[in-house]
Amino acid sequence: MVLPNAFAVPVMLSSVNTALPVIAVDIRLTALEVSWIPTAFLMASSMFVLVFGRLADMWGRKKVFLIGAATVIVSSVLASMASNGVELLISRFLQGFGAAMLYATQMALISSVFPKDIRGQAISWVISLIYVGLAVGPFLGGMLTEIFGWRSIFYLQVPLALFVLYVGIFRIRTEWSADNPGDFDYIGALFYVSAIALLCLGVSTIHSLFGVALIVMSGVSGYLFYQYEVKEDFPLWDLSLFRENRSFTFCCVASLIMYGATFMNVMLISLYLQYLKEMSLIAAAMIMMIQPTVMAFCTPMVGRKFDNNKAGRYAQMGMLVTTVGLIFLALQDATSSIVHTAVALAVTGLGFSFFSTPNVTLLMSSVEDKDLGLASSAISTTRIIGQLASTVIVTLVFVMQFGRADFSPDNVSLLSSSIQTAFSFAACLCLSGFIFIYTFNKKG
Repeated sequence: MVLPNAFAVPVMLSSVNTALPVIAVDIRLTALEVSWIPTAFLMASSMFVLVFGRLADMWGRKKVFLIGAATVIVSSVLASMASNGVELLISRFLQGFGAAMLYATQMALISSVFPKDIRGQAISWVISLIYVGLAVGPFLGGMLTEIFGWRSIFYLQVPLALFVLYVGIFRIRTEWSADNPGDFDYIGALFYVSAIALLCLGVSTIHSLFGVALIVMSGVSGYLFYQYEVKEDFPLWDLSLFRENRSFTFCCVASLIMYGATFMNVMLISLYLQYLKEMSLIAAAMIMMIQPTVMAFCTPMVGRKFDNNKAGRYAQMGMLVTTVGLIFLALQDATSSIVHTAVALAVTGLGFSFFSTPNVTLLMSSVEDKDLGLASSAISTTRIIGQLASTVIVTLVFVMQFGRADFSPDNVSLLSSSIQTAFSFAACLCLSGFIFIYTFNKKG
């Protein structure tokens, strides 16, 4: 039940990015609206993943998981019928809302079903399928768009979601929930959801005083969330480990930086290859597969090469290698060769492979057994928030460069400048992460 969705959700996220230029032309989207297609999905996922994690403990994890699968089906059909940018963005937000239920429950279900001696193997299968989904998503999206049009992309995950519903409803009778779920933290949920929504909306309108006010209000909501959670008996997100465990906090911050620096690659490379290099959808998708494919192959190999004593060094090296790849991406323009792009993506994927497993290992090893669930939720939450931060950076760059201009051949120079600016910012962010890890390792 969990494994099909571990593959389908990243496909749902990555396949659409391939078709962004086609969608932009077909329903006449502005640059800001194009940047919001991935942002709307990730904003909803990050807003509600903690909410559904708590509700799953209270209502039942299988129930929430199946509601998420049903929501994905409905939202995908709505997205395929969108006739303008507003309808598409609402559908994408609803997709992210459903995905939040899946993110919040899939690891908990695996941990509930499998005993400790084989749980790690089961989790590794889930992670592998996530990487496979990220790798094949752009190709599947490009192929379907070329043959059937961009609307067909949104039906990719429907058969798998229907299969999950069938298995969950008719084949699996067991339900799992927390032994002592406690009460739902309504006030904490309100502060958390508001902080993320206000930040995303504020960045999109940052040219105005209203946008700046929204960003300030987001910061206030985030501060109030933290202050309330540390005093709550049944918090939405138990933040005590962040205050008490230095290694745990370090790993979460490193993960946040890494995802914030690298997730924009899929969206920007799609636009670069199709607008600046004038490549076909399928050809662009083949290039876009390089980074996740390297990650899928190299991550398990890295996992066999280190122990806990060397994990920090591997994570540090991963950030440095990723920084080099992002610098290569920032230096490319319309005259750069495809080999330049391919090598840059391979280097970035290799760097991420060196970082991901060691960082997760350090994080999980830094907590006691009673806090493994909290550590697992922290991994998912920091990953999603990092991905959201990456799309927010792109949105901010597009707002500053394009304003409300349409995506068109006449604006290629603006697009080239925007891509270089975003990748330059990402490289600086990743370099700061390397310095952060290096300093921590020296002190440790």
